[in-house]
Amino acid sequence: MTAGGNALMAGAPIFAALGDETRLRILARLCSGGPQSITRLTAGSEVTRQAVTKHLQVLADAGLVRGVRRGRESRFSLESAQLEVARRYLERISEQWTHSLQALERHLDSMPQTPPTTKKRRRKTA
Repeated sequence: MTAGGNALMAGAPIFAALGDETRLRILARLCSGGPQSITRLTAGSEVTRQAVTKHLQVLADAGLVRGVRRGRESRFSLESAQLEVARRYLERISEQWTHSLQALERHLDSMPQTPPTTKKRRRKTA
């Protein structure tokens, strides 16, 4: 696999973790509320603490959150460095699309213009 392919594969766990609605909600809560406990993350939600724990583990494995144990409780916080990695991947893909679309536009502009043809309608005979 190429160096670029290895870099893309390294980002796969980030996008896999971000690909779940519940995990995105958890990240949004951590973005707006700072470090939080599982109890606080489940407050006002229909998601169980056990489910949030599993989602937090996926996010932690992808490097998107970090848990710190304090006494009997763990507090989770956002690790923004991995979000920056995801942003760079998306920016790179966006640039590739922009270049491809510009090449297509140049190609279409270089084609000779031909007037549209109209089909003659047949008259129905009775």
